Amino acid sequence: MTHATHAATALLVVDNLAIHVGGRALLQGISFRLHAGEALSLVGESGAGKSLLAQAIMGNLPPALRASGAVTIDGVTTRAEDAGARRTLWGRRLALLPQEPSVALNPLRRVAPQLAEVHALLHARPPANAAELAQQELALAGLGEATAHYPWQLSGGMAQRAVAAITLAGGAPVLMADEPTKGLDNHWRDHTVALFRGVLQAGGCLLAITHDIALAQALGGQVIVLRHGQAVEQGRIDEVAAQPAHPFTRMLMDADPARWLPLAAPRAGEGVVQAQGISKAYGRQQLFAPMDLQIRSGERLAVQGPSGTGKSTLGNVLLGLVRPDTGSVARHARLRPHAFQKLYQDPVASFAPHIKSVLNNSVFSSRPDSGHWVR
Repeated sequence: MTHATHAATALLVVDNLAIHVGGRALLQGISFRLHAGEALSLVGESGAGKSLLAQAIMGNLPPALRASGAVTIDGVTTRAEDAGARRTLWGRRLALLPQEPSVALNPLRRVAPQLAEVHALLHARPPANAAELAQQELALAGLGEATAHYPWQLSGGMAQRAVAAITLAGGAPVLMADEPTKGLDNHWRDHTVALFRGVLQAGGCLLAITHDIALAQALGGQVIVLRHGQAVEQGRIDEVAAQPAHPFTRMLMDADPARWLPLAAPRAGEGVVQAQGISKAYGRQQLFAPMDLQIRSGERLAVQGPSGTGKSTLGNVLLGLVRPDTGSVARHARLRPHAFQKLYQDPVASFAPHIKSVLNNSVFSSRPDSGHWVR
């Protein structure tokens, strides 16, 4: 193969890919090609089939689903339904950064060895060298103090960064990333974008699955808008964002938080939750020092900060799911226990795996109290 021919060969080609369950089409008629240095963002509402497309390309669909069409990786074409034909490429030529990091990480192993394993198995690095590289790469991801942690000891954003480091360590030129900035603050979101640009500059290609229009614009390249399993619009992201042709695309653009109108100032009422002198630490890591906090009815309170600084833990303390190390939390006596609810950051972790079709409500114990507050 000549150099010119190799340069013209697309790294990833998807031709008329469709996914069916029984006689129902979940995804149909999807076609695109990506050359070295090119990015494609796949956007659309939940359930449109974005993640299914990535799983079909990987050859990792659930048994009940049937794929059709063709997938070409670096000039080698296989039938979409031939899942085993692409599994030998995993890690080395084809990689997927999954949507749920808590599911992707092995809960029984510490983080650093999971990354070191990539260097040892895919790149034949000696154990000591693989471990050293893992420490360096986790430090670059802001996880230098968490290398010995288990996945359940990481925050959502920290787990996201750990999985990204593990996925990128393989050096696969065809990279797919499913909601790669979920759970990341602005700093680490920009860091992730820089990592992806590095993949493109090194001669790889990227398929990004995202709800974040700003991420798609930052990556540049092409965009496909999916709705109900079909591509309703396809083109360059800058052109589509500037002049969306399809009504659904215009609706997506209008849903960008940057375009939201400011909410009216709330009218604060009586107190709902009151915290006095609460603090929390895990081992030697102090998440937050003693603090006072009061939230009144009608108020909106946003808690911001880098991953791993205790935002979720503070919410758990206020809800009564975690005991503070110091201080106390009081909730209004007239509110029933189920009035305090949590919308979980990680949807998978919020459902009991052994119960079907049941939402697990967080219920708190309470007791009669002669005062205004129940502690």
